[in-house]
Amino acid sequence: MQKIRIKNRTEIEKMKRSGQAAAKVLHTIANAIQPGVTTYELEMVSRKAIAELNATSSFLGYEIPDHPPYPATICVSVNDIVIHGIPDVKEVLKEGDIIGVDTAVNIDGYHGDNAYTFPVGKTTPDAQKLLEVTKESLYAAISEAKPGNRMGDVSYQLQNVAEEAGFSVLQNFSGHGIGRHLHEEPQVPTNGKPGRGVRLRPGMVLAIEAMVNAGQSSVDILDDGWRVTTSDGSLSALFEHTVAILSDGPEILTGSPIWENQ
Repeated sequence: MQKIRIKNRTEIEKMKRSGQAAAKVLHTIANAIQPGVTTYELEMVSRKAIAELNATSSFLGYEIPDHPPYPATICVSVNDIVIHGIPDVKEVLKEGDIIGVDTAVNIDGYHGDNAYTFPVGKTTPDAQKLLEVTKESLYAAISEAKPGNRMGDVSYQLQNVAEEAGFSVLQNFSGHGIGRHLHEEPQVPTNGKPGRGVRLRPGMVLAIEAMVNAGQSSVDILDDGWRVTTSDGSLSALFEHTVAILSDGPEILTGSPIWENQ
């Protein structure tokens, strides 16, 4: 089992630089989202933004066992795609869609990772509620990411806020530690019990992900080995921040104006 890597203040400052760069890429993509745009066009926006920041994509070419290398710099998950949606020149955004955009970059050997789900034009009240609740669950989880708490305290908030609103969370996917590697220990489940799991310590840095389905929690992995879709065809939303655990509580390393203005 991989060891949990504790970061010092210098490393956390480097990760904040990467986190802010990832947030800027996400913000740039947000400004390009509108009906009629293809998800491949968003990929091109991402590539340009990453290059202008002198960063490298954490996703492009990423490999996990039994999967082909990931072919893009962002994940774009439209409507019932939960995570890992691949940009496609034929995928055209329509009024009322929702699109989850996940971007991560590497600067000076450290990664920053964030995601946000956007409405395309004006969406339905039900879809808007899903977005609001998913975002709320992420911030509730972040508030528990402090020394002395356990991972279950974080995960419980992801689950409880979603389920109290009548939604469900993914059971078999999770957030993760992050640092010199995009994915590190510990895992950050989307469901849990307070007081259980890994004890949180200053210097841990977590990519906390809220992944919420409007319908049932069950999902399917499509033939490309990457895209995960809701089994019942319901909408799904994703919000993610990279968060450092400091002695006085959590610090969000990927904050940007989109989180306040959307």
